[in-house]
Amino acid sequence: MARSIIAVAAGWSRRRSRWVALATAAGVGVAGAPALAVVVSAAPAPVVTRAALDPSLVAGRGASVGFVEQEAEYAATNGTVIGPDRSAYTLPAEASGRRAVKLTAGQYVEFTLPSAANAITVRYSIPDAPGGGGITSPLDVSVNRGPKRTMALTSQYAWLYNQYPFTNDPTAGLLHPDWWITECSCVPSATTPFPAIPKPFRPMHFYDEQRLLLGGTYRAGDRVRLTAPAGGAAWTVIDLLDSELVGPPRRRPAAADVLAFGADPTGRRDSAGAIDKAIAFARRAHRPVYLPPGTYQVNRHIVVDDVTIEGAGSWYTIIKGREVALDPPAPDGSVHTGVGFYGRDAAAGGSRNVHLSGFAIEGDVRERIDTDQVNGVGGAMSHSTIDGLYIRHTKVGMWFDGPMTNLRITNNVIVDQIADGINFHTGVTNSVVANNFIRNTGDDALAMWAEQTTNANNMFDHNTVQTPTLANGIAIYGGTDNTVSNNLLADPIREGSGIHAGSRFGAEPFAGHLRITNNTVVRAGTYELNWSIGLGAIWLYALDRSIDADIRVTGDHYLDSTYNAIMLVSEWSVKDLYSITGVHFKDIRIDGTGTSVVSARVAGSASFENADARNVGAVGVNNCGSFHFTPAGSEFALTDLGGNDGGGTTGPWLAPWELPNTITCDDRPPVVPPPPPSAW
Repeated sequence: MARSIIAVAAGWSRRRSRWVALATAAGVGVAGAPALAVVVSAAPAPVVTRAALDPSLVAGRGASVGFVEQEAEYAATNGTVIGPDRSAYTLPAEASGRRAVKLTAGQYVEFTLPSAANAITVRYSIPDAPGGGGITSPLDVSVNRGPKRTMALTSQYAWLYNQYPFTNDPTAGLLHPDWWITECSCVPSATTPFPAIPKPFRPMHFYDEQRLLLGGTYRAGDRVRLTAPAGGAAWTVIDLLDSELVGPPRRRPAAADVLAFGADPTGRRDSAGAIDKAIAFARRAHRPVYLPPGTYQVNRHIVVDDVTIEGAGSWYTIIKGREVALDPPAPDGSVHTGVGFYGRDAAAGGSRNVHLSGFAIEGDVRERIDTDQVNGVGGAMSHSTIDGLYIRHTKVGMWFDGPMTNLRITNNVIVDQIADGINFHTGVTNSVVANNFIRNTGDDALAMWAEQTTNANNMFDHNTVQTPTLANGIAIYGGTDNTVSNNLLADPIREGSGIHAGSRFGAEPFAGHLRITNNTVVRAGTYELNWSIGLGAIWLYALDRSIDADIRVTGDHYLDSTYNAIMLVSEWSVKDLYSITGVHFKDIRIDGTGTSVVSARVAGSASFENADARNVGAVGVNNCGSFHFTPAGSEFALTDLGGNDGGGTTGPWLAPWELPNTITCDDRPPVVPPPPPSAW
């Protein structure tokens, strides 16, 4: 007599920190045969996160993306969870959520898919070579413990060391022995005897990521297992897995197909000349250029003007190149070139009507040389769009040198950069960066830098930034009437924080208004090693001049800040020259600070309205002003406009006794780690 057994997962309970599956089974047999009870082995329920948090805590903030994030520390594993740790130069600090899983040979981490997927991205770290330069190592991938596929991991684009602009050599001595360093609280070259400096000095930029099409579509509940095989690296750290259901390749039958002009989709031959020919034809024929599925070798810039270039999708069309040394250097100072799509120089009139979409750019940049033009997209592009690109292993994902206007950058993924993610440099106006996902940059993930010519009327909106290993999630250096809104920023590491507005780097003054609205910043407020103090999740810095524009911060959420939520600061050498005045904070939520809600280390003023805080680790306002400590009080004044509730270890965060300018200065207060953020 035949019987049918149907296993149904009935629920989950957590006991002694282990997930226990509770299952029931119903048997439906011929002629009403009795049911049979069956014990079913089930995987842990998948834990889906955004920026390593419950998605409900960051709803409405950041980019809407096609993939689902799962942190390795919440998956099934026989490896070792590392972290949490926010100390720079450590593997946990650069991991999403400050935790990851470390595997040795034979160990695995297994993710249960929360939804249908046919593609994955794995963020990982493996060791450097003893002398630098990286290694390669396999990672076995199986679904439901079926046939294994192998990902070839590499650390050739990771592991930087030492002082700016960094080196790939772990054995190198100090690049700048005449700079003050916090490790000895000294200038080494001016110190006798010369201090002992550990090597490698300041290792950083540990992680990379790889994408893999699985060769089929798998259902929710299927299990993706990542295993470190024997014979590979001494260890493999898995940070997270993104799973995605990628659609079929896009086709453009009426376009100028680069294959018709001699491009090689296998990547064996250089296709730059063929792409140039397709562009020239498309301009004459008023057609778009089409890049069909394939990998195309390009080792120089493709110059674009008045042209539309479309790929089959960033998973299918890959423009990949190697870095090429230039001898002699280029007129702009570049000593290398590499793959990139560039508008014409602004001095030559720039480019117009450029539209790039649906392909990946894979560079070969392994060191930071600031004069090199080895960015994924660059030059000047006005009245143009960039949509749906995937950019990896270039120096900067997109760097624009204006003057230029009306550029829209949307729906791109930019990862594993040596420097910035996107930078609007010099005279960029009326432009938008929206719904982009940026992870693992080596400098500011998103920046507006108004050097020499101001930037104006630009917007950074609904972007997600994770783990910039240096500097800030979003940085605004001067400019007029710019907006930062609805972004999600998480896990900055050092010498920067979540959101930054600074009069520095030769930027033009802040003028008109700066609107910072409805952003969420997570696990920021980092340690500033040059000052040996903690920053704020948002910080304003007067270095080159005072900041006195109309700056309004409204609706921001600052969650789990390592040190402060808000900082206003000037450099010690200019503290009596410059101030920050008239900043307005309204409708702010602060859930957890290691130290204060506000740290004021500058002359000036700010107002607060409906700024609610909880789990505050130190005095609500750490007011040092400009450090003169006169009987008149601090040089920084706070105005309470009402509705400022909550606090922490010392009572209300904005107590009447702190107003308007009571000196509460504690240069380095002890840090009290807050509990994890929760629903408000």
